[in-house]
Amino acid sequence: MTVRELLARMGSAELAEWRAYEQISGPLGGARGDVQAALVAAAIASVNTPKGKRPPSVSDFMPRWDRTKIRKSPEELFKLAMAANASLGGTVNTTP
Repeated sequence: MTVRELLARMGSAELAEWRAYEQISGPLGGARGDVQAALVAAAIASVNTPKGKRPPSVSDFMPRWDRTKIRKSPEELFKLAMAANASLGGTVNTTP
């Protein structure tokens, strides 16, 4: 489904619930595959690391998709999210 379809079918509360679920159970979708591949690569590298040398960690094999050096404030992130929402035709629901 497209992002626009997702936003039309799912409210912010449900989206927040999925985010919380992901934080408890681990990444969903492609991110989970990245973690699984990194685990396998780290295990292979570990058994082939010479004695006395530190084996690579799982994080050494994780892809780094966001290489942004400038970190944004929560306010800047909120403005970006609102702009993305508006550009996709979304609305803001302020009722609980």
